[in-house]
Amino acid sequence: MTDDVKDWWRTRIIDMEPGRIELRGRPVQDLIGTTGFARMIWLMVVGDEIDGPRETLFEAALVAAVDHGPQAPSIAAARMAATCGIGLQSAMATGLNMLGDVHGGAGEQALELYQAAVAAGPENLGAVLTDWRRDNGPYIPGFGHRFHKPVDPRAPRLLGLVDDAAETGAVSGAYATVGRAIEAHIATERGKPVPMNIDGATAVIYAELGCPAPLARGFFGLSRSVGILAHAWEQTQQGGRNKGPTPPAYRWTYDAE
Repeated sequence: MTDDVKDWWRTRIIDMEPGRIELRGRPVQDLIGTTGFARMIWLMVVGDEIDGPRETLFEAALVAAVDHGPQAPSIAAARMAATCGIGLQSAMATGLNMLGDVHGGAGEQALELYQAAVAAGPENLGAVLTDWRRDNGPYIPGFGHRFHKPVDPRAPRLLGLVDDAAETGAVSGAYATVGRAIEAHIATERGKPVPMNIDGATAVIYAELGCPAPLARGFFGLSRSVGILAHAWEQTQQGGRNKGPTPPAYRWTYDAE
């Protein structure tokens, strides 16, 4: 095979020939049965090993974001799709394709905000938030929740795990500190608590692990795909035909011209 064909695709992820598969330079048979799924995800995506408290943090972030019920657009879409005569994988794809800047993108945005705040220093936090709002609108990603009030039960647990890892030196703890500082700043502005949510807490973890911001969104999609699969499969077992977002007796509002 000539180089112009071989070089059409270039990858450091996988090498193989008949009877041999290596992933990131590790024979696949050596990984099977010895490597957990979270560690395998990290190896494949990031390209190095993760273990100890860092692995615990990564897996915790993946676990925390798996599902948020049928009211979440990604889950609702997958369940509706499952009643339309398509296969399980197509139903999953329907749900995953609902993840965008608004539903699923807040973790990436929060990580970008944390990075800017850490780079600017604690004395400039107010200016960083002002600049963020000027460029992105009034919403501060990663804080507050339309459903979980007064607190998102996932966030304190995740931050506690970051604190534990920071005590061992596995991570710096700098992003947990800035996340809490943003939370306090918003509470002072609003005159009431606006706690960190799942997006803000997982963004802290991914920032502490050194992930580029787009990976926060990618890992969220990977995590949420578990919930999408679970709901699509459950709906497939329950049956139903052409289920829409509301029961048939309910109608939409018609705005006459």
